[in-house]
Amino acid sequence: MASLGLSVVRIGEFAWSRLEPARGGYQLDWLARAVDTLAENGLKVVLGTPTATPPKWLVDEMPGMLPVGSNGQVRGFGSRRHYCFSHLGYRAECERIVTQLARRFGEHPAVTAWQIDNEYGCHDTALSWSNAARDGFRDWLAQKYQSTEALNRAWGNVFWSMEYRSFDEIELPASAVTEVNPAHMMDFRRYSARQVADFNRLQADILRSHSPGRDIIHNFMGRTLSFDHFALGRDIDVASWDSYPLGFLEDRSDASDERRKKYLRAGDPDFQAFHHDLYRAVGNGRWWVMEQQPGPVNWAQHNPAPRDGMIRLWTWEAIAHGAEAVSYFRWRQAPFAQEQMHSGLLMPDGGKAPGFAEADRVAGEIAALGELPQTGTADVAIVFDYPSAWAWEIQPHGREFDYFRLVFDFYRGLRKLGLSVDFVSAEKPDIGGYRLVLVPGLFAWNDELLAALESHAGIVVTGPRSGSKTLDFRIPDALPPSLPTNILDLRVLRVESLRDGCPVAVPGQGAFKFWFEHAVTGALAKASAVCENGMPAIVRQKDFVYLCGWPDDQVIDSMLRSFAGELDLEICPMSGGVRMRERGDLTFLFNYGDVTAGIGEIAKQADGGGCELLLGDRRLEPSGISIIRRRKRTPPG
Repeated sequence: MASLGLSVVRIGEFAWSRLEPARGGYQLDWLARAVDTLAENGLKVVLGTPTATPPKWLVDEMPGMLPVGSNGQVRGFGSRRHYCFSHLGYRAECERIVTQLARRFGEHPAVTAWQIDNEYGCHDTALSWSNAARDGFRDWLAQKYQSTEALNRAWGNVFWSMEYRSFDEIELPASAVTEVNPAHMMDFRRYSARQVADFNRLQADILRSHSPGRDIIHNFMGRTLSFDHFALGRDIDVASWDSYPLGFLEDRSDASDERRKKYLRAGDPDFQAFHHDLYRAVGNGRWWVMEQQPGPVNWAQHNPAPRDGMIRLWTWEAIAHGAEAVSYFRWRQAPFAQEQMHSGLLMPDGGKAPGFAEADRVAGEIAALGELPQTGTADVAIVFDYPSAWAWEIQPHGREFDYFRLVFDFYRGLRKLGLSVDFVSAEKPDIGGYRLVLVPGLFAWNDELLAALESHAGIVVTGPRSGSKTLDFRIPDALPPSLPTNILDLRVLRVESLRDGCPVAVPGQGAFKFWFEHAVTGALAKASAVCENGMPAIVRQKDFVYLCGWPDDQVIDSMLRSFAGELDLEICPMSGGVRMRERGDLTFLFNYGDVTAGIGEIAKQADGGGCELLLGDRRLEPSGISIIRRRKRTPPG
C-alpha cells in the first residue's frame, strides 16, 4: 500500500462480530495489530464504526430492532443494514460498542478519521415500518402538532373521513387500500430523516468526546435521497460518497439504452461530477470519495470492466472537484461471500489487478504536480432540497416526474457548456456570491430562501413546479408558484403531466417534456418565450425567471446560453463526452468518449500563449486527461 502511494486506509466498518463475538467479550487486539502495522508503514487509518452489521447474537437478543418493509415483512439477518433507526435499544447498543472503540483507539496517532456506520439508506433502509418506528412517529407528531385537532387541520383529514381522536390511533402510512394522505406520508418522511440524523449524531458525539481532533465522516451513496444529507452533514466534518460510475450507469441512471451502450465502460460523463459537487456542499467544502470503483463490481444488472484509463480519469475528476482524498474499494478482492465478484486493486490471489497500475500512475502524477489550488466558488449554483425529492415521490402526478432527474437535466446542461457548478441547500440558501441561480422543482418555499431570492443580484431561474405546495402539502391559497408579486407576478391555473413522446413545443427553442403548466402573467411579468399552443413558456420579471414546463435539452441549452451571455459568463461548449472543471487557476479536461478529441484554443495557449500544460496532451485520447494552468478561458475548437 505504501509503495503504491496510498496514504490512508479504511478498516473495520463491518467488523462487529469479530470485535465482540459475544456480549461483553470484546476482542480488540487484532484490530490494534492492524492499526499498528499500518502505522509502522507510514499509513493513516480511517476507523469505521461497525453499526451497519449488528451480529446474530444481538439480533437474537433484540429481534424488535430489525427493520420492517412497507409490506409488513420483517427484513431479517443474513446480509447487512438490518436495523431500524428508531429502535432505542439498538441505539444503546451502538453507543456501547462505539464507546469501546473510541476509548481504545481514539488517541492512537495513526487514526486520522472515523467513518460512522456505512451507506445510510442503502438497500432502501432509511424507512422502516416497525413498531419502534410507529411509536416514535406518534411521539414526534404529538410534539409537532400538540393536538390531534391541529394535526387533522394540517393534514386535511376531513377528506375521506380520516380524522383522528388520539395520536395513538395513527398508524404508519402503508398497507392502505389506495393512496395514503400525502401530508401523512410527508411527515413520516421528515420523521424518518430525523431518525437517521439523530442516529448519526449519537455516534459523532461519542467520537468527538474520546477522539478529539479527528475528522468525523460518513460515506453517502449515489442517487440516494431518502434522508436529508444536509441535515446529517451538520454533524460531520467531511462528507464522502461511494463512486461507482459503471454500476450507477446501469442501475441508477435515466439514460437511454443508446447512451448506456455508448458509455458502457466509461460511466455517464456528468453523474459522478453531480455527486462530487453535491457532497462538497453537504460537507461545507470538505469531501472525499470513500469508495472509488477499481474494476467490475458485483451488484448491478450487468457489470462490465472499465475502459483502460477510466480509473485514473475518475480519480482525477474527483480531485478537480476538490476531493481531499480518493479511496479505492477495495484493496484485495474477497474470494468469499456476497461481494466476491467485486474487484479490488489486488486479485483474490494477491496479484495486481488492472486498476493497480492506474492508481500507481495517479499517485505519481499527484506527487509531481504538488499542492493544488482551492476549488473556489463557481459562477452558478443549483438550490437542492431533499424534501422536494420526497414530495414528488409521494405525489409525482406523472410517472416521469422525478426530482433528481429534473435537477440532473439542468446540471448536465451547465456541464455541457463548460460551466462549473456549486450546490446550495434550500434550508441555508447562501446564494449571494452566485451570478446565476437555478431552483428547479422546489416543493415549498421557506422564509430564508424567499429573502435570499428577493435580495439576490443576478438571474434566478425557477420552475417547473417550484412553490406548488405549502409545507403542509397543500396547494397554496394564492395558487402556485406562491411568490410575492414583487418577485414574480404569475399564477399557475392548472398543470398536466405528459406522456413520453408527447411534448409541448416551444418554437425556435425546443419543447417541454413530461410536465406543463397553464400559467397567466400579471402586469409585472412578461412571457419571454411562448409555447406553440400560445401559453407562456418562459416568464420573466426583471431578473427572476419561471419555467412553465420541464425543458428538454434544447430549451435548457438555449436558455443557459442566453443567460450566460447576459451575465458575461464565459462558456466552453463541450462536444461528445468531453467535460471540464475549474479548480482555482487550473482547468481540468476529461474525455469520457471513445474517440480522440481536440482541446483547440486552450491547447494553443498552453503551447505559448501564457498558459502551461501541466498534464496530458493537446488532444484527448479516450479516457484522456489534460490539466492546464491559464489566465483566461477560451472555448475549445
